[in-house]
Amino acid sequence: MSSLHPLDWFIILAYLVAVVVIGKSAAGATKSEEGFFLAGRKLGKLYQFFLNFGNATEPQGAVSTASFVYQQGASGAWLSFQTVFMNPYFWFMNVWFRRVRLTTVADLFQDRFGSRRLSFFYALFQIIVACVFLGFGNVVAYRIASSLVVKQESVWTADERASVEGYRELRVLESQVARGTLAPADQPKLEDLRDRSNRGDLHSFVTVLNEGLFYIGFTLVVGTYIILGGMSAAAVNEGLQSVLIVVFSVLLIPTGLSAIGGWKALGEKLPARFFDLFGAEGSDQFSAWTLGGILLVSLVQIHGLSHNMGICGSAKDELAARTGVSGNYLKRLMIILWAFSGLIAVALFGVGGLSDPDSTWGAMSNRLLGPGLVGLMLAGVLAGTMSTLAAKALAISSLFVRNVYRTIWPNVTESQGVLYARFTIAGILILGAVSAWAMGNFLSIVNLVLTVNLPFGAAVLLIFFWRRLTASAVWTSVLLSTAVILLVPWTAGRIHAVATHPSLVVMSAGASARPAPVYFSKVVHERPGDVSSPMIGSGRFNFECWILGRCGVDVERLTSNQRLTLQFFFDGLFPFAVLILVSLVTRPSDPERVAFFYGKMKTPVGKTPELEAAAIEETRRNPGRFDHTKLVVRSNWEFCRWDRVDTIGFIVCCALSGAIIALFVGLLRAAAP
Repeated sequence: MSSLHPLDWFIILAYLVAVVVIGKSAAGATKSEEGFFLAGRKLGKLYQFFLNFGNATEPQGAVSTASFVYQQGASGAWLSFQTVFMNPYFWFMNVWFRRVRLTTVADLFQDRFGSRRLSFFYALFQIIVACVFLGFGNVVAYRIASSLVVKQESVWTADERASVEGYRELRVLESQVARGTLAPADQPKLEDLRDRSNRGDLHSFVTVLNEGLFYIGFTLVVGTYIILGGMSAAAVNEGLQSVLIVVFSVLLIPTGLSAIGGWKALGEKLPARFFDLFGAEGSDQFSAWTLGGILLVSLVQIHGLSHNMGICGSAKDELAARTGVSGNYLKRLMIILWAFSGLIAVALFGVGGLSDPDSTWGAMSNRLLGPGLVGLMLAGVLAGTMSTLAAKALAISSLFVRNVYRTIWPNVTESQGVLYARFTIAGILILGAVSAWAMGNFLSIVNLVLTVNLPFGAAVLLIFFWRRLTASAVWTSVLLSTAVILLVPWTAGRIHAVATHPSLVVMSAGASARPAPVYFSKVVHERPGDVSSPMIGSGRFNFECWILGRCGVDVERLTSNQRLTLQFFFDGLFPFAVLILVSLVTRPSDPERVAFFYGKMKTPVGKTPELEAAAIEETRRNPGRFDHTKLVVRSNWEFCRWDRVDTIGFIVCCALSGAIIALFVGLLRAAAP
C-alpha cells in the first residue's frame, strides 16, 4: 500500500526516536516553571540561533511559497520573503521582549496596566488562536506526506478515477479557453468541472495515507518530547531539526534542475512574467503595493505572537537575544530555495498542471526523489513542523498555567504548575490536530495566520512605544478589530442569506481569463452538478472590501490581489486608529506603574543575576533615570536614541537584507529568458 522504500522508513523512525530521546534527557531541567518555560533564561547565542531559525523556518512556509510561486511566479514568494525587510527591526524587538523580564506575553498587560482581566483574555484568545497555527502545521505535514505515499492507478476506485480524469479534462478545456478555441457546446461542461474543482472534488493524484491516523501519530511524537523536556528539549532538538530543514529545502533544487534539463531550461519553459519578483501592476501577480500591505500586517501581528516571550526571554543576556536574528537571515535564504522549487515545478508540470497547487512541494518530491531522499524529505518536513509546534505549545501552556489557572486558583505550586503545563500541551496539540480537518486552501490559511494576531499585535507595539495608551483602548480595539478582521469575515459565509446574496457572489475576471470571486474565497453553484442553480459563497468573506465598497471604492473592477492589498492595509491600520482615538478620551493608566515599566524597558539586562537585581532595584527607586535617552524627553512617545550596538547592528542587518534581495533578483535575472 505504501510507495515508501524501507530505507525511507528507517530514516523517519530514526529521527522520531532521536527527538524523543532528547526530550527524555532534558527532563531533569524542568522542575521549575522558569526551567520548563524559559530553560532558566540560560540559552546562549547558538541556542538562540537554532530557536529563531527553527521556529521561523516552518515547512508551511516552504510549501505555501512553492505553491504561490507555482501559481503566480516569483512575486508569489513575497508572502514569505517580505520578512527580509523585518530582520533589522528584530535587532531591537528581541531586546524589548528580553527587557520586560516576564514569562508570558499576557504578563505584559498586567505589568503595564495592572489588568488581570486583560491578561486573562489575551491568554484565552491565544489558546484559541493556537489551534489555527497548530492546525496549519499539521495540514502542511499531511499535504506533503500524502503526496509521497500515493496509490497506483491500477487500484483506483471508480470515484477516484473519475476525480483524476475530471481534472485532466478540466486542464484541456482551460487550455482551450486560453487559446480562444473552446467550442460553445463545451462551455457547460467547463462550468461544471470548474465548480467541482472549487469544491475540491478533482485531484491529480490519489493518496493512501489516512489523514486521521497521520495527525494522531504526529501529535503523539511532538507531545512526547516537549512534555518531557520543555524549552530545554525544544532548544536542543532545534539543532537537529535545523540541519534537516536545510536538507529538505535544498533537496528539490539539483534533482529538479536535472529533471527539466538544467538551469537554462527554466528560461526556456517558463513565461518571462514568472521571473518578475515585483509583479506587474494591474495583473493577478503580487505587486509592490501588495508587498507593502503584507509587510504592514506582518510587522504588526508579530508583536502579538505568544511564543515571543519564550524565545527571546530564554536568552541569557541581550546580545544572545539579538544574535537570534541571524537564524532569521538563514530562513530568508531558504525562501529563495523554496521559490526556485516553485519555478522548477512550473517547468516540470506545466502551468496549471496540478489540481491542487498546495500539493506542489509533495508532488515534486514524489516525482524527483528516490529511496532514502524521500525519507530525508519527510524527516525534514516533520522536523520543521515539530519545532514550530513545540514553541507554540510551550507558549500556550505557560499562558494557561500563569494567566488562566493561577487567576482562578492562585495558590498553585511550581511543581503543580509544570504538571498542569504538560497536560495543557497534550490538550492543545490534540485541538490542533482536530482543527486541521477544517483547514482550506493555503491562501486562505496564510491570510488567517497573517491577520489573526493583529488586534493584540497592535496593542503590544503601542505598549512598547506610547505612555498614553490605556487599558480601555486595548479592550475596545481588540473587541472591534476581532469582529471586523476575524469574526465577520470567517463566519459570514455560514449565514445562508449572506452567502447567497446576489450582490455578494459576484465574479470578476480581473487580469485572468478565469473569473474570480469578489467578496468570498470561493463561489460555487449551490447544487453540485447543476450549473443553473444559484451561486453560493464560502470561505473568508472580504468584509474590508465590502466596507470600502460602501465608501465608494469600485472593488469589483480590481484584480484579486488588488482586493487582497486593500484588505491588508485596512486590517493593519484599523486597530491603531481605534487604540489612539480611545486612549485620548479615556483616563490614563497609573503614572507610577507606567513610569517603572518604561524605566525597566530602558534598563539593560545585567550580566549576572546580582547585577541584574541591583539594576532593577535602582530603576525602581528612580524610574526616570534613563529618560534623557528619549528622542523627545517630555513627550509620551518612548523612542530612544540609538547607542553604538544599536547603530552597528542595524546597519549590518540592513546590509544583509539588501544583499539577500540582490541575490534573489540576480538569480531570477540569470534564469529568465
